[in-house]
Amino acid sequence: MRGAPVPGQGLTIKKRSLSIENNNLPAKLHPKLQEIFAARGVAGPDQLNYRLDALLPNSTLGGLARAAELLADAVIHQQRILVVGDFDADGATGSALALRVLRAMGATSVEFCVPDRFRFGYGLTADLARSFAGSRPDLVMTVDNGVSSIEGVSRTRQQGARVIVTDHHLPGPELPAADALVNPNLPDDPFPSKALAGVGVVFYVMAAVRRRLDRMGRAVRLSDWLDLVALGTVADLVPLDHNNRVLVAQGLARIRRGQGNPGIRALMDVAGRDLGRVSAADLGFAVAPRLNAAGRLEDMGVGIQCLLTDDYPQARELAAELDRLNRERRQLQSDMEEQAHDIVASLRQRADWGQGTSLCLFDPGWHQGVVGLVASRMKDACHRPVIALAPAGDGSSLLKGSARSIRGFHIRDALAEVDALHPGLMCSFGGHAMAAGLSLERDHVERFAQAFEAAAARCLDPEQLGQVVFTDGGLDPDQIGIILADLIAESGPWGQGFPEPLFDDCFDVDDLRPVGHGHTRLQLIHQAGGRPVEAIAFGMDSERVESMGPSLRVLYHLGVNEYRGLRKAQLVVQHLLPA
Repeated sequence: MRGAPVPGQGLTIKKRSLSIENNNLPAKLHPKLQEIFAARGVAGPDQLNYRLDALLPNSTLGGLARAAELLADAVIHQQRILVVGDFDADGATGSALALRVLRAMGATSVEFCVPDRFRFGYGLTADLARSFAGSRPDLVMTVDNGVSSIEGVSRTRQQGARVIVTDHHLPGPELPAADALVNPNLPDDPFPSKALAGVGVVFYVMAAVRRRLDRMGRAVRLSDWLDLVALGTVADLVPLDHNNRVLVAQGLARIRRGQGNPGIRALMDVAGRDLGRVSAADLGFAVAPRLNAAGRLEDMGVGIQCLLTDDYPQARELAAELDRLNRERRQLQSDMEEQAHDIVASLRQRADWGQGTSLCLFDPGWHQGVVGLVASRMKDACHRPVIALAPAGDGSSLLKGSARSIRGFHIRDALAEVDALHPGLMCSFGGHAMAAGLSLERDHVERFAQAFEAAAARCLDPEQLGQVVFTDGGLDPDQIGIILADLIAESGPWGQGFPEPLFDDCFDVDDLRPVGHGHTRLQLIHQAGGRPVEAIAFGMDSERVESMGPSLRVLYHLGVNEYRGLRKAQLVVQHLLPA
């Protein structure tokens, strides 16, 4: 891709400090794993306990009792329940979880609705509420949205339905007047984990409903659907604190045992992943993008149907359709990224390039369902907050944008600051610390870019704009092997906020060759000695790698390469620099 950064270029590399030096980790634990866990704040074995009884109790989650009461009554009295989801994997898994559990508890009239992002936009809007007024639901439950749906909640209640909002996004200054509101990120909510994904909030709500209905002979095992919770949690990139690691680990275990949701199994199948060895990375990089593709390009309904069917052949057909959409999404994303790199390349020619702390990118031909991916890639390439904007529809003057941030810059708060200083400049906004969404009129782009840059400049200093990569130090040559590679894989789940170990060593290049489309396979010899070890550098062209010289500093994950029944350790390269 034109303008793409050289892997490793402009990096500051730091070794993680031991957050916990005097820990109580088991003595039998591999010494390197002890160091890895201590660097991630793990003080004792209780934080490595991923049994279900290690989950946080839901007694402190605000609004839960009222939500459970409303849902239990709706099930008992056979009321019409409508689940209003979101068009990403977190919303899809949360919606599927709600429908599956409520139906298993005896609900006979529970359906889902996902807003058409191109017609209604995000969440429970007033227009969306009007669209389902004719079906007259008795109870509407939002999933992964609703905390900012002031007008939509009001309209829904005016139409005669009660409303339960389940969400995890940060609230604005005004809360919706819902009958029940469950969100661990509400002000003063005492629930200890603020990292629950939308599907995680639904899991806790369903657990509370189950307790109310258990006494009436409607018992269900929520653990049967933990694979949905795992997928949504990993896909939404929420921090994997201990509570989320329990949810993900339990969900992965179900999939590995062949007990997973037929739709997830089918998505794993079309992605060519091994069910028996599924990892959080497989969910994040193979399953989630295919599920998300439906919501980005067309209608997330097909994704939710894939997660709802118990018929595997039907799930396989739906997964194939999602795979087709994902291939289309990849091509569209590639074209948009190339255009974004060209825009940035032209900006770099400006005399004031070095003074900017943010990027606001717009092209009239971009697709609103893909701008979030473009913003994320450009954030990684330029290491500064990025907002990417696209038209809301053909001929529309409204733009939809996605924002992605860097460490130390709370992007949702920055948008709130822009809104406070420039009322009416944005039509809407919301999100998290690291990711947000917004809408504005096309005529306001320049003013908005200037206002956002001013907010970024007030919060960010030049040091924060330099890319820092944290590693777990080096490995001795005799540690680079299948034993430690398997131990690391088994010690997950790894992910956002609990990163997979990244090692840093210098090697001599014994051999290298191109593989696939733009990848490089290397044979390396540790400069401290030992046997040659294989490495794979995805997305790194062999000519560029060869130009770095005969010796390389390699930042890598320790993985496993399995081919024709033979398993051996390999380095999965993340960054390369001349040694």
